Amino acid sequence: MKKKNGIWRIPVLIVIFCVYFSPFYILTVISFKSATDLSSRWEFPAAPTLDNFRTAIEQGGILKALFHSFVIMVIAVLLIVVVGSLAAYPLARNKSKWNKVIKAFVMGIMMVPPLSILVSLYSIIVDMGGVNQYWGIIIILLTFELPQAIFLYSNFISSIPTALDEAAALDGCGPVRTFFLIIFPQLKSVTASVVILAGIHCWNDYQFSLYVLQSSEMSTVTLAISSFFSQTTSNLNAASAAALLAILPVVVCFLCLQKYFIKGMVDSAVK
Repeated sequence: MKKKNGIWRIPVLIVIFCVYFSPFYILTVISFKSATDLSSRWEFPAAPTLDNFRTAIEQGGILKALFHSFVIMVIAVLLIVVVGSLAAYPLARNKSKWNKVIKAFVMGIMMVPPLSILVSLYSIIVDMGGVNQYWGIIIILLTFELPQAIFLYSNFISSIPTALDEAAALDGCGPVRTFFLIIFPQLKSVTASVVILAGIHCWNDYQFSLYVLQSSEMSTVTLAISSFFSQTTSNLNAASAAALLAILPVVVCFLCLQKYFIKGMVDSAVK
């Protein structure tokens, strides 16, 4: 009886899979089609070509853009993890009125639309000399990704018994050593969630990179893909090939960390 009641889930899962997989399929089909192939985008080409990938690499500079995006993402995510977890630790452990105000302020920052303060942010970065610099875009990404990291970390740390902190203090550990030796090793699942969420946002950033990284030599993957489109011409096939190359690292990263990601999101929400 239970098996019969669960049969309806199979077609539902198939429909959901098709809905989510179809954009990737169409992207792959267009990537291997020549510019003169006007057949349906659902129809895989009879003679696949790699010319679009050559154009994406040689003219679009997608490999150099992948390197820039990778450097920005890695540095930004490392800072988000370290600073976010360190900031969340005292907020989770000290239940004072001021800490509640600070936590509410951090949550409020998450509600601010980034584009609403883009002009002022750009003005500050220009005055600091951060245009076309790695640290300029990293500071902006760090600013907008930290609130989410602090929120997730503080919820998770609140569920860890304070007896561990007290035992570490009796052994002569200060707050910093207690955090890095006792608390942080227990944050693997939520750290995976922070890494994936922040990493994807940093990798896919376009709005800030467009203004801060103005030089073509500093283009990220999103800027490299957008370079195939202009007011007069567009190369959808090469853009699709560049996009396919750009999403592969993110997909591989998620597949490797998905177990910890799901566990971290559930634990942070429940705890």
